[in-house]
Amino acid sequence: MDFTTFLLEYTPFIASGLLTTLEISLLSFSIGLVLGAFMLSLSLSPLRPVARAYVEPIRGTPLLVQLFVLYFGLPSIGVKLDAFTASVLALGLNSGAYQAEIFRSAVKGIPDSQILAAESLGFSGSQVFRYVILPQALRISIPSLVNEFVTVVKESSLAAVIGIVELTRRGQYVAAYTYRAFEAYIIVAVLYFAVCYAFSHASRILEKKLRIPGYTGA
Repeated sequence: MDFTTFLLEYTPFIASGLLTTLEISLLSFSIGLVLGAFMLSLSLSPLRPVARAYVEPIRGTPLLVQLFVLYFGLPSIGVKLDAFTASVLALGLNSGAYQAEIFRSAVKGIPDSQILAAESLGFSGSQVFRYVILPQALRISIPSLVNEFVTVVKESSLAAVIGIVELTRRGQYVAAYTYRAFEAYIIVAVLYFAVCYAFSHASRILEKKLRIPGYTGA
C-alpha cells in the first residue's frame, strides 16, 4: 500500500478521534478558566496564600503524574473516577493554575487609576473585580489564553495513556494494525497542527477586534 492509499484509507478513522480530543480540551479549558478567574480573585485578597498553595504545586509537578494521581491514586481512598472524568479534571486543574498566572500578569497591565476611580465611585471590592478588573484582564489575556488552549489540546493526548480513544489513541491503533507507525503518526501530527493553527489564527483576528485602545502590553 503506497502512502497516498494509506492516507485515504486511514485518515478518516484517525480524524474521528478529533471529536473526543476537542471535547476533552474544551471541557478542561472551561474548568481552568473558572479556576483561573477564581484564583485571581483570591490573589487580590487576603487569601492570596490559598491561591499560591494551589498554583505552585500544580505548576511544579508533571501533568502525567497529576493524571495518575486522579485515575490510579484516588481509588485507594475509595474515590473512583472513569478515564474521561479523570482526564478532564487533571487537564482542568492543571490549566487553571496556568490561567491564574495569565490573569495575574494581565491585571498588572491595568492602570491603578482605573481601580482607584471605581473605588471613588463607591464600588465594593467584588464590584471592582467583576466590572473593572476581570473584563479587561480577559481581553488582555486573549493571546495567552489561546496559547494555553492550544497547550491543552496537545496535552489531551495524555488521555490515551489511560485508555481514552481520542486522536492519539486512534493513531496508535492504526500503527499497531498496519505496522506503519511513521505514516500513522504523521497523520496524527498533521491533524493536531491543523486544529492548533486554526485556533491560533482565529485568536489573532479576535485579538484585533477586542484590543483595548491605548493598551500596548503589561
